[in-house]
Amino acid sequence: MAIPLIQQLRVGAYVVKHRIKGTKRYPLVLMLEPLFRCNLACAGCGKIDYPDDILNQRLSVEDCLSAVDECGAPVVAIPGGEPLLHKEIGQIVEGIVARKKFVILCTNGLLLEKKLDLFKPSPYLTFSIHLDGLQKEHDRSVCKHGVFEKAVEATRIARARGFRTIANCTLFDGTDPDRVAKFMDFCMNDLGVEHVTMSPGYAYERAPDQQHFLSRKKTKVLFREILKRGAGKKWRFSQSSNFLDFLAGNQEYHCTPWGMPTRNVFGWQRPCYLLGEGYARSFKELMEGTEWDKYGTGNYEKCANCMVHCGYEPTAVADTIRHPLKALRIAMKGVRTDGPMAAEIDLSKARPAEWVFDRNVQKMLGDIHTQRAVTKKSHAA
Repeated sequence: MAIPLIQQLRVGAYVVKHRIKGTKRYPLVLMLEPLFRCNLACAGCGKIDYPDDILNQRLSVEDCLSAVDECGAPVVAIPGGEPLLHKEIGQIVEGIVARKKFVILCTNGLLLEKKLDLFKPSPYLTFSIHLDGLQKEHDRSVCKHGVFEKAVEATRIARARGFRTIANCTLFDGTDPDRVAKFMDFCMNDLGVEHVTMSPGYAYERAPDQQHFLSRKKTKVLFREILKRGAGKKWRFSQSSNFLDFLAGNQEYHCTPWGMPTRNVFGWQRPCYLLGEGYARSFKELMEGTEWDKYGTGNYEKCANCMVHCGYEPTAVADTIRHPLKALRIAMKGVRTDGPMAAEIDLSKARPAEWVFDRNVQKMLGDIHTQRAVTKKSHAA
């Protein structure tokens, strides 16, 4: 079983509780970004394209734990940037685990061995190591030779010390399904991670490489080819069976952007982890003040090709609760990899993209400079 039973039961009970209460929108996973700074510069990443004044910002331990309490989601993912660069990351994780929340700490693995003493093995803590395929594919993806070997070695050390480990793989245009199949075999049989999170890359507007993001049609064809090669091999994925079925083109899902809300140095990010279209000061303001219907595939140009888990896994989970027998059939029989695909969402009425990155950055820089001036004045007094 890929996901620990205790986590399945806790998350399942949480979802059922909200359905019984009739809650229209609720979070499933909190995406907590304590910093944007990273020790790599991947070509497909749009998370590190900020001035140094912003890259040097950090959420405090108090900020992070307040966000966890405010949001209330049963799972907290800590991406970045590289979270292990945060000097207080051990205290942040310890505080979240003490709240009996499931923590998924995402890392490129370069600092993992050095930082392991900051953490204690726990069923509530999982290290998600970034591996975009085997050595050739991964080192090309992160634009640095030798990273794959270091990440793999760090994963083995973490496992030997009793930590839960998973691999996090992002796929791009031109990916060879046979190589992905070999990567999955390596993760299952050699590396021994508990499961793999696999998702198509999102076309970050500021990413240096804009040529290798997948369209929705290419994503569906690619995942059919990958899953076809995994038939009978018992590969372990972290995603739900319904989400994998969606990636293979068998479900017509719409995005649930509030399912994985993001808190970072800007505030609560609207509308999701992938798009920074504005920021709220509180989780309540995010949930009640965001025009959710303006976003998602078919509604907004920037969302046209998105099939990423942070938007669609919550949809798949909700579908699992609504139609458990359908989900059970998919889990038992496997994802269908041939035949007609579900109808695609109409893109003709999507509103044009708004380019707000620079505006958000300038506002943040203004706030930073104002705070510096206030601090300097108070010290002078």
